[in-house]
Amino acid sequence: MEKEIWRFIDSGHCSPSFNMALDEALLDWHSEGKIPPTIRFYGWDPATLSIGYFQKVEKEINMENVKKHNLGFVRRPTGGRGVLHEHELTYSVIVSEDHPDMPKTVTEAYRVISEGILQGFRALGLEAYFAVPKTAEEREGLKNPRSAVCFDAPSWYELVVEGRKVAGSAQTRQKGVILQHGSILLDLDEDKLFSLFHYPNDRVKERMQRAFKSKAVAMNEISAEPVTMEMAKDAFKKGFEDGLGIGLEPYELSPEETQYVEKLAKERYESDEWNYKR
Repeated sequence: MEKEIWRFIDSGHCSPSFNMALDEALLDWHSEGKIPPTIRFYGWDPATLSIGYFQKVEKEINMENVKKHNLGFVRRPTGGRGVLHEHELTYSVIVSEDHPDMPKTVTEAYRVISEGILQGFRALGLEAYFAVPKTAEEREGLKNPRSAVCFDAPSWYELVVEGRKVAGSAQTRQKGVILQHGSILLDLDEDKLFSLFHYPNDRVKERMQRAFKSKAVAMNEISAEPVTMEMAKDAFKKGFEDGLGIGLEPYELSPEETQYVEKLAKERYESDEWNYKR
């Protein structure tokens, strides 16, 4: 049986506003039937704190430290919590809700898409698996996460290696299209990450940071050999092909497409109204 061909874009390191604008543009173009389902890999220049669509900047984010560390800052169109994008491979998947291989529920679609990431970790020799909340208490905990930090909270079908979270993802559905994007951590500066949020007091911060260590881990902390960005890209590209049973065809944006994304980046994702509006 012939594999379905999806588009593959490796856009390299881009500004925070361009990254979010391109994900949105791909969603729009796919909803209009202009492009096939697409998988995109990208990085961030500068390193960036992205926050979830519903987060309140004033209440949750220490903007002084964001600026002190010379980080970019952007609000995502997806939910979830704050993520420090620094030493990571970021991915996005754009596919129609009515694609024959996509389940109707968010949770199950997340499971199907994340199979690609699972296979990527395995290709790098890491024994990844999906954690499913087993008890009523665990399930309840998912509905009411207390932390502003993304990697602190488990969720349905979370990808874990050696019992700790290794990839964080978020999903939105608009115009009949699923956009799922997420971070695959190569390395992590925990102190920097934890300096970017507000806490009731230092004791709470320390407790949360300790708890975080037991829940999340970067790939290079547990990999037998150092994983470079190129190794990660190769493994996860193959992972998506194997996990979703597709072929990926490289694509570069046309000048017109790039221009459209740059305009959207400027108008929306660089605007204070968008980034600080909650």
